[in-house]
Amino acid sequence: MSEYLIELNNIGKRFGGVRALDGVSLAIRPGEIHCLAGENGSGKSTIIKVISGIYTPEEGEIRIDGHPVGRLDPIKAVGHGIQVIYQDFSLFSNLTVAENLALNTYLLEGRRHMDWARAHRMAREVLSRLGVSIDPDAEVGSLATSGRQIVAIARAILAKARLIIMDEPTTALTRHEVDALFAITRDLQAQGIAVLFVSHKMREMLEISERLTVFRNGRKVAEGMMRDFDEAAITRAMTGLELTDEPYRPAPPTAPAVLETRGLGVPGAVEGVDLVLRPGEIVGISGLIGSGRTELARALFGMEPAMRGTILLNGAPVHPRSVQEAIALGIAYVPEDRLTEGLFLPQSIERNLTVSILDRLRRGLFLDRSALRQRTDAMFSAMQIAAPSAETPVGHLSGGNAQRVMLGRWLLTGARVLILNGPTVGVDVGSKATIHRIIRDLALREGLAVLMISDDVPELVTNCNRIHVMHRGRFVAELTGADMSETRINDTLKTLT
Repeated sequence: MSEYLIELNNIGKRFGGVRALDGVSLAIRPGEIHCLAGENGSGKSTIIKVISGIYTPEEGEIRIDGHPVGRLDPIKAVGHGIQVIYQDFSLFSNLTVAENLALNTYLLEGRRHMDWARAHRMAREVLSRLGVSIDPDAEVGSLATSGRQIVAIARAILAKARLIIMDEPTTALTRHEVDALFAITRDLQAQGIAVLFVSHKMREMLEISERLTVFRNGRKVAEGMMRDFDEAAITRAMTGLELTDEPYRPAPPTAPAVLETRGLGVPGAVEGVDLVLRPGEIVGISGLIGSGRTELARALFGMEPAMRGTILLNGAPVHPRSVQEAIALGIAYVPEDRLTEGLFLPQSIERNLTVSILDRLRRGLFLDRSALRQRTDAMFSAMQIAAPSAETPVGHLSGGNAQRVMLGRWLLTGARVLILNGPTVGVDVGSKATIHRIIRDLALREGLAVLMISDDVPELVTNCNRIHVMHRGRFVAELTGADMSETRINDTLKTLT
């Protein structure tokens, strides 16, 4: 019997002239929690698709239980117990939990009608095995992200999974939900199920994984027991660079507030929020999902016109009733989900950068192409966007570069207040450090007032002058100075669950 559940030896894969995988090897033991790390474009997604049979490598060998498998396709991969949980979970949101869980089994059996009693029994048994309580009759679309993730894991178990690949599983989870996911992952391990954990988040890698493999530019550059790595070593392996992210602690700004709220409320979401943002200041907001953070940001950006209370901009009352009014006032908002709320993926970088200032670039009925190109080139350079040209479609960019396009768009409007909701979600460690540096420079050198909303507590601690903790629509704590520690914030959040 082989030591390994699956072995990939000297795998090579090309797309046109691009070598996506260059002689990489990866081996996973039964019941092992193994982390695969690397920046965007390192080859992680490609190797996942090789393991799951979506891509066929041109070079190398795949072995399962010590035996060569030849050409692996998705059906064969599932037959060997390989299941992938992608970031979108691939569930049917309009079907119930029980229907989603039973569907694959019924399809394999060739059933044409639903056996409701059996579907409910299957759902109850597998959810009990995971130690969770979810209503089998609940529509999947009504569940929180963590609930949908559990359903996806339960579906994999019903498919007799021996290896579950989790692709960026904690991207949209709070710390409390991450703890719950890790408890489930360890239960899977205890049942002999291997987990390949793919993530950008180094602290989570260190916490959950036993072994680590790091890819860079399509090659394996590091491998070993997780106890032999720390954050600095993982960062060096992923980027080839020494990256430091020292806390940003400039002197507290003393200038009058550029933006202030008094008793700001949004029906059913925000109640009586008093907020002050000064030029050059980065103010953080932490809180559990549903705390009202996003609704507060939307109110400031004119997307919640039914709001109550007062907003002051440079001391004068304003009431933005639309996005256009907020932009005209100098307020910008980078949303939580840049792919569905912020970017036009098929369109070029240039069009995405300049879409909010087109009215300013007109000469009569026509656009001033020279001015448009000048603005684009300047922001393309300032945001350090890695792409062949500004004509590249945004959908071809990595998460970090796409986020830089979003930042650049709003800076072109001349905004004086920048609201960032999850500024580095889904961004690799190198791009994350670059984005943080850009934000700090904008605050320190340009006097931009920044409101940073994030589930990433280290991100807030590293970048903010002060941090508000939000719960049930209210600010319940303000942390400054030595109180701005991960321990203090996490302890505060735990009291709110």
